[in-house]
Amino acid sequence: MSRSALLLLAVAGLYGAVGVAAAAAGAHMTGDPRLATAASFLMLNAAAIVGVVAVSAGLGRFGLLPAAGLALGALLFSGDLMIRVAYGASPLPMAAPTGGMILILSWIALVLLSLVAAIRRRG
Repeated sequence: MSRSALLLLAVAGLYGAVGVAAAAAGAHMTGDPRLATAASFLMLNAAAIVGVVAVSAGLGRFGLLPAAGLALGALLFSGDLMIRVAYGASPLPMAAPTGGMILILSWIALVLLSLVAAIRRRG
């Protein structure tokens, strides 16, 4: 497994841990629904990153791109929400929408890379 893949797995583990901690904080310390949303996105994308890394070798040269995009998108989206809960504002006003767009594009990249790999296998 490449160093990039291993680093993405480490990021996924970190996101999973922070997601669980954020969910617990949301349940016991604050009722702000943004914290629950951030926690859900972190945990969901942690699992998705692990899955994409696991199959990345079969997706060709750019197989890790969707996982890297999911990592960046989740960081921007969830990080912005968590900062807003903690401090009332974010230093990067468009971080959450930008992160969300990166997440969408990463899922589309996974679709396209998978289809290209499937077409190449047929021929």
